[in-house]
Amino acid sequence: MNLSKNKRNNMSKKISVLFIMLFLVSCKPKAVVAESHASDAMSSKSIIENHYKINPDFKTLYIKSAADYDDGKQSYNMTAEIRIKKDEKILVSIRFLGITMAKALITPTTVKYYEKMGGKFFEGDYELLSNWLGTELDFQKVQNLFIGQPIDDLNKGNYQSQIFENLYRLTGNDNQVEKAFYFEGERFLLKKQEITQPEKQRMVSINYPSFQEYSSLFLPSSWTILANQSTGRTTIKADYNTVAINEDMNFPYSVPDGYERIEIK
Repeated sequence: MNLSKNKRNNMSKKISVLFIMLFLVSCKPKAVVAESHASDAMSSKSIIENHYKINPDFKTLYIKSAADYDDGKQSYNMTAEIRIKKDEKILVSIRFLGITMAKALITPTTVKYYEKMGGKFFEGDYELLSNWLGTELDFQKVQNLFIGQPIDDLNKGNYQSQIFENLYRLTGNDNQVEKAFYFEGERFLLKKQEITQPEKQRMVSINYPSFQEYSSLFLPSSWTILANQSTGRTTIKADYNTVAINEDMNFPYSVPDGYERIEIK
């Protein structure tokens, strides 16, 4: 099935919103992790080294949460169940009033998705997500978004450092995509990351107001995504409720009979 440009854009946004909603997590953690302001100027190398001292080490994560979505025209309140097998696969179930409305299975090579309301399903690569977010995505980058890590490997980029609004800020430019990463001064946890495409009038900001500790694993306790484009502004907010770490789990995914495949060309 070939789709018009407007339909492709709408479908791209719809699917992308689903994957962003995936990040919703939850558990009974310790108190909110103490943070501090950036004080002394530091080189970008030192900031990066300090950030990566805390390695998000886990085998599996079970995450459950609620989220709010608002694009100025419509708004939704949803719940999400996320299962992550580190570096291998991510399964997301989106529910409304306890009914599963959509599922997504992400692996290093494929992105699969189906939605109950439209009776559609999609199987392909990361092009849809990459186009919407304005930067090339892969499995590692998507996984990093979920656990409050920079989408890029900061050791592979060139960044300038400075103190901005009491945070350490790293800024760089990659193929006309401007990127900025902000860190607090206690454990150098990521507080915000921004991706900007000036020529396309696109900007995505992912904010992590606070972190909590789960068995030595530091995860955001909430996050907010602001996506600004020439067509409007989208806001997604989430608060984490329950997280289970390193438990055995399965990843059931199958497209119901009779669903129509989405072909985007």
